[in-house]
Amino acid sequence: MRISLLAGSAVTVLILAGCSSTSDEEPARVFATPDGPGLSAAVTEDALVGHLQELETIAAAHDGNRAAGTAGYDASVDYVVSQLESAGFEVTTPEFEFETFEAQTQILSLAGTEIPVFALSYSPTTPAEGITARVVGSPAGADGCEAADYAGLDLAGAVAVVPRGVCPFGAKQTVAAELGAAATIIVNNEPGPLDSGTLGDPETAKIPTGGVSQEDGAAVLAAPEVTLTLVTTTDTTTSRNIIAQTTTGSTENVVVAGAHLDSVPEGPGINDNGTGTSAVLETALQMGSAPEVTNAVRFAFWGAEEDGLVGSTKYVEGLSDDDKRNIALYLNFDMIGSHNAGYLAYDGDDSDRVGEPAGPAGSDAIERTFVERLAADGVAADGTDFDGRSDYGPFIEVGIPAGGVFSGADENKTAEQAAKWGGTADQTFDENYHTDQDTLANVDRAALAKNGAAVAYGIGVYAQSVEGPNGVPVGAAREAARAEG
Repeated sequence: MRISLLAGSAVTVLILAGCSSTSDEEPARVFATPDGPGLSAAVTEDALVGHLQELETIAAAHDGNRAAGTAGYDASVDYVVSQLESAGFEVTTPEFEFETFEAQTQILSLAGTEIPVFALSYSPTTPAEGITARVVGSPAGADGCEAADYAGLDLAGAVAVVPRGVCPFGAKQTVAAELGAAATIIVNNEPGPLDSGTLGDPETAKIPTGGVSQEDGAAVLAAPEVTLTLVTTTDTTTSRNIIAQTTTGSTENVVVAGAHLDSVPEGPGINDNGTGTSAVLETALQMGSAPEVTNAVRFAFWGAEEDGLVGSTKYVEGLSDDDKRNIALYLNFDMIGSHNAGYLAYDGDDSDRVGEPAGPAGSDAIERTFVERLAADGVAADGTDFDGRSDYGPFIEVGIPAGGVFSGADENKTAEQAAKWGGTADQTFDENYHTDQDTLANVDRAALAKNGAAVAYGIGVYAQSVEGPNGVPVGAAREAARAEG
């Protein structure tokens, strides 16, 4: 039978999974209960770890990574597809083109001393001998996000030095380029190197751009001139998304749940994002392809997220207006087992007043769903900003409400958070982020289990109903909300 279940309800829903709705051989499965047995209970730590072991084995057999455009990624696609098909799903793997980036040389020299520099993805190349130019720093307190930040300064032919933060890296280098700068150096806004980041895409990238640590930033700003050598290449290749949808449930209120499948080239990507992948995949397997649900559930595994949210962006761009209108909400799961784990839900209502504004109407309700679920598991969750660094971004841009859980990446855990959740204060949530140490051995399994259960719970709740106290706009209200956005 099917009973409407709203977030926070104590109602038990009995549901038939896979082919069980038409077969007497498979028993009914208890599904999507807030407490006790249910879909969340069916997504076990052992099952999640099993998927991670498979992904780690794939990476080990393919040069230590599962990056988009590589054999390791293709093998990861094959694994996920085979699992979904075994559960009765009809699976598609739409292909898309994207650009790969590689930096062969990364050198920053000042007064004969070399300091570490990281070429941001899609940075144009310098000549082999580098660019030697005077340094112009943005004034104290200016973030380099608009031309007014450089008022009275001459950037022509200079290397612009700006702090990280407030706006995307691509925007900072675009402003500097339009004022005549020859290159840009971005200084990290917290201790440690700025060793990951992207200019967004090759079209945005105008001038060579690298990142340096907060500690080295002062020396760069004090230097009269520097030599920046970033020898880079950008090539076009292809990758694939994976899409599988239940055959049951309304297609006018589709629940989309997604996780990116690719790793960075530097490592196997087991937390980032094997953990999110495993939770979405195991939820799909436990739910089955033909559950008795109110709303259809679409499971998505994105390619080339690490190259600038490419797979999810291409997917959303390819949707018709009706397709977008029929998506009730998007649930995103990217890193849920970080080594120094946090328990974070996307700040849909912007109650934290940090960074980006609130998500589209309904995002606040999605946040409540996950906060309440984690609270029921004894965890007091904090909010995390919609900072544009994961695959919710393209959905939010077209007005689709979004949310999800996250265990943190390269931000520091505060003392208050360590007191609540354990772990180490003043250290990053995941010291292995984007490194070859992002392995199963460094996944916090307790966080994986709790967040994995929350993933299944959220998907299950909205599969049953997208209305109610923790619901999202439907019908005319949806049309109006998205028109306003």
